[in-house]
Amino acid sequence: MKYWTYAAAAVAMLGLSACDTMTSEQRTVAGVAGGAAAGLITAEALGANSNWRVISALAGAAAGTVVAQNQQAKVCAYARGDGTYYEAPCP
Repeated sequence: MKYWTYAAAAVAMLGLSACDTMTSEQRTVAGVAGGAAAGLITAEALGANSNWRVISALAGAAAGTVVAQNQQAKVCAYARGDGTYYEAPCP
């Protein structure tokens, strides 16, 4: 089972390099799918039960959506250290 987990992670890493020429909708869909896959792979690697696998896949999908949208806008969030953040162009 671990072989499939590592194989899926490798495919996900290779897929990230293909996002440069995507439209915003395609990038969002790829972010959702990639995030859900990453969450599921993490839950599988940690030996989580079915409920936690679903929760981690949903959380990964949400995180993937945010990352995809931030990549599209080319804006990064920077922490101030007091619990707040500000947005500025990515380096």
